[in-house]
Amino acid sequence: MTDHGSRTKATPADTRRPRSAKMMHRKLPFCLAIGLALGWATLACNFPRASSTADIERTIEAISQTLVAAASMAPATAKPSPTPPAGLAGAGLPAQRPTPYPAHPGPAYAYDARAGDTLDGLAGRFGVAAGQITSDLPLPTQGHLPAGQRLWIPHVLGSTSAAEILLPDSELLYSPAASDFDVRDFVDRAGGHLSRYRETREDGAELDGATIVQRVSAELSVNPRLLLALLEVRSHWLYGGPPDAAQGENPFGFDIPERSGLYQETKIAATQLNLAFYGWRAGTFTEIRFSNGESLRLDPRLNAGSAALLHFFALFSEPDAWEESLYAPGGFPTRYEQMFGSPWARAAAVEPLLAPHLAQPVLELPFSPGERWSLTAGPHQAWNYGTPRGALDFSPITGGLPCDVSPAWAAASAPGVVVRAVDNAVALDLDGDGREGTGWVLVYFHLAQEGLVVAGTRVETGQPLGHPSCEGGRSTGKHVHLARKYNGEWLAADGPLPFVLSGWRVVADEREYSGALVNGVQVVRSDSSGRVGSTITR
Repeated sequence: MTDHGSRTKATPADTRRPRSAKMMHRKLPFCLAIGLALGWATLACNFPRASSTADIERTIEAISQTLVAAASMAPATAKPSPTPPAGLAGAGLPAQRPTPYPAHPGPAYAYDARAGDTLDGLAGRFGVAAGQITSDLPLPTQGHLPAGQRLWIPHVLGSTSAAEILLPDSELLYSPAASDFDVRDFVDRAGGHLSRYRETREDGAELDGATIVQRVSAELSVNPRLLLALLEVRSHWLYGGPPDAAQGENPFGFDIPERSGLYQETKIAATQLNLAFYGWRAGTFTEIRFSNGESLRLDPRLNAGSAALLHFFALFSEPDAWEESLYAPGGFPTRYEQMFGSPWARAAAVEPLLAPHLAQPVLELPFSPGERWSLTAGPHQAWNYGTPRGALDFSPITGGLPCDVSPAWAAASAPGVVVRAVDNAVALDLDGDGREGTGWVLVYFHLAQEGLVVAGTRVETGQPLGHPSCEGGRSTGKHVHLARKYNGEWLAADGPLPFVLSGWRVVADEREYSGALVNGVQVVRSDSSGRVGSTITR
């Protein structure tokens, strides 16, 4: 990426806290443009990886025009939200927000590892090599770091954001913290435009506002409370009356051509939250960019949920308005607590989401013993852009045209309860409590609608879930897409919690969609065409 120069933005000390004294001025970057573009697309598997130069140039041109328009929008705090009706405000649970870290850490940060931290992720966030991170106790080179272990990390960064934790991770994810939240009940009692909203999809299905928010929450695994609160901040649809004309089709304000309506806009919002959350986890997302092109390095001691929230507000705000909307009295964190009660009390009851010594349960390959299938895609996005490389694609070797629905069945990899079976996707809850946001969940996609298992069905290992197809999203051949979640968090296939199926461990390649399954000396390599070498039998 070309650096277009930098400048220091001076602000009087009595009007601004020192969290953003230095901003880098540059054009909206290539990576953000592409991120937004891919975030709008539906999930696609088995796609050719090469794109023509002309296609890429057309995409960048379209995104640039959209981002210029977005940058001219009023900031998210342009007008106040209505007060929630009586009975809808939080229950008054005590706030337990962590005490902010010191603004000046000295020559080294004293950092206590959090659940989900890895050495590589921390190295990326703190701008150091993994070998520069030390501790009085041994540090594992692989896997998650022990939560609470004190680390010493050199302070090499310049000006950063504040280190104030604004949102627990469990309030960003569709986690156990959301397991008792009834979206429809809350929307109906709020009584605003969202409760009356209806939208007809291209397939003719009509969805109401509550259904859309709930579906996007489950599909992308983002907390419905957070989506509702952000929707209220952006358009006042939750408590307010009918929107004005400018908000009618773009309630979050992304205003993407051919991506209008609540369903598409909510998906874009959830995608952007995931982009920052999982990028922060991996140490690859370390700075936010504002609507005017300025950027700000995030304090490396933040948690992933706060990093995602800061990123979302920056998309629509210049630095001053962004700071006001998040840190001023009555800002978003206060508003969120008024709407839903203390997120810190809920977090105390469910976190850490990734428990110490967590191990994957025994999983089998997603088809019947003796059948021959191809590993047609190695690790790629678990659901859509912004999620980690957590999914594999398997295609049955049954002949016919590439997108004929296969007579073979995708099968349950473990016993569980089907908690969601809609739009060619099946979510299989392995702990059997009937909740998608708790414990281990397997997500299957691209299953034909005809013959799809019914939600609520209890299945044993090997029982059929649906027929592999090209249905759902876009695909170049019939297959099943398989990914994992734990407590609502998408998991990388070749990461701290290895993906193992029938004894075959997933190994990622540098390239997305490439990789292999390894079992002792046996290796099965992914190939989108299903050539020899990609065949696997359970």
